[in-house]
Amino acid sequence: MTRFGLIGAGLVGKKRAACLRPEQLVAVFDLDESRAKDLVAKVNHGRAATSPADLINDPEVEAVIISTRHDSLASFALQAIRAGRHVLIEKPAGRHPAELAPLLEAERDHRVRVRIGYNHRFHPALQEAHRIIDAGTLGPLMFMRGRYGHGGRVGYEKEWRAQAEISGGGELIDQGVHLIDLARWFFGDFPHVHGTTRTFFWNMAVDDNAFLELKTADGRVAWLHASCTEWKNLFSLEIYGRDGKLQIDGLGGSYGPERLIHYLMKPEMGVPDTTIREFPGSDSSWKLEMEEFEQDILLGRPPSPGLKDALAVLEIVDRIYRENGAAGDT
Repeated sequence: MTRFGLIGAGLVGKKRAACLRPEQLVAVFDLDESRAKDLVAKVNHGRAATSPADLINDPEVEAVIISTRHDSLASFALQAIRAGRHVLIEKPAGRHPAELAPLLEAERDHRVRVRIGYNHRFHPALQEAHRIIDAGTLGPLMFMRGRYGHGGRVGYEKEWRAQAEISGGGELIDQGVHLIDLARWFFGDFPHVHGTTRTFFWNMAVDDNAFLELKTADGRVAWLHASCTEWKNLFSLEIYGRDGKLQIDGLGGSYGPERLIHYLMKPEMGVPDTTIREFPGSDSSWKLEMEEFEQDILLGRPPSPGLKDALAVLEIVDRIYRENGAAGDT
């Protein structure tokens, strides 16, 4: 049984803690001490740490979950890795590619396991889609379309995600990185990157929409759109092969029921054979991801996605922001 410390007791930190057995949670730290104490009281185990160093250096802590704002993800992770702790870092793991270079070096030196919290890979519809593609059912892959967005909330432009020095950017680095990670998971690396960022609605200095065209070396294309002017929360990913198509809609909750539609072309073409699977119930992706992390630690295997994947995603984000002149184009 792996024993954890948790840095960051906000919404995501609470989701992470809920995936652990109570006796696994050793210590919690948050800049707001009351949030740490409340979480400890809720799980009825562990203690509120006095500082990140207090938590990281606790001899009972074997692994650290870091679920803070973007500006402190990499620095806390580096401290934990250098202390010999395994680490799960929430996406995007940092604000810029340069923030991840010391982590990669430290990971090699200290031989720990570092997983990046791209939990969407663990949604059942996406897991099943990956199995179908691995089985070759779609034939050679051609292109994909992905859309992911929400509508913000009153005061959204005043939150930390709207401050580039804290977040590293806007919607591209918030929800857009999930789309990029999924695109890489299905298609591999994208040496050809083009994108446009815009701020259409929110009065903030970062992007509220990002439009991406990513191409693999062999010409497969991913068209991706991330938006916080979606108004009705949306997740949609379509993957096209020469022999069929997969369509994944919804993530549960406010994003609507999670559904996978498999369209299989007939030799004579025409209307395809269609199989629809729905995945009701609560979001299990967080728990499945945590179970994978524990297996990483137990088996000594490299996590996927790991730091190299996080770096590849941030390099795409960085190239698009540079192409547009800044973290957001107003």
